[in-house]
Amino acid sequence: MRPLIIIGASGHGEVCADIAKLNGYEKIRFLDDDKTIRCCGEYGVVGGTADIAAYADSSDFFVAVGNSRIRLCMTEKIRECCGTNITLIHPAAVIAENADIGKGTVIMAGAVINPGAKIGKSCIVNTCSSVDHDCLVNDYCHISVGAHLVGHVETGVHVWIGAGAVVSNNLKVTGNTVIGAGAVIVKDITTAGTYIGVPARKVK
Repeated sequence: MRPLIIIGASGHGEVCADIAKLNGYEKIRFLDDDKTIRCCGEYGVVGGTADIAAYADSSDFFVAVGNSRIRLCMTEKIRECCGTNITLIHPAAVIAENADIGKGTVIMAGAVINPGAKIGKSCIVNTCSSVDHDCLVNDYCHISVGAHLVGHVETGVHVWIGAGAVVSNNLKVTGNTVIGAGAVIVKDITTAGTYIGVPARKVK
């Protein structure tokens, strides 16, 4: 396998590096624009995002950044440099045979993606979360640790589902929305914003 360059030397990046190692990557390095960071776990930081082009011909890439807008920006930079953006799936995740997982997405340990589910590009499906049957998770979303989407849920782009939150079945969550940790969504969310509580209500 080619070397892997991970963009974003953080705790999230370290977890993604561990998944990459389990997927067979042996040479892993990081790029990060914070010049004070010289390593991420056992892996070295070899430059910043201005160096993407220098590695585009020789390495694969993965964007390990929590902020979805920055993920989008970095994904576009990789594309402009004709780089290869990979998908990472932990061996301990459960993925249905007909689930569709987009490029640049990471599926972490203990996550479950059930039949008919579609996950867009550059998403994060975090530890022990679940996306049930026939859900559609659009690009640049984050399903946080222990969060659950029940069947036939649809999210727009740039949606963050907080840790332990639940979106009930047959609901839609519009793009650019944040669902707070532990919140329970019981009706469609049609206005972008931040929603918290049980049942969830928009923060004014």
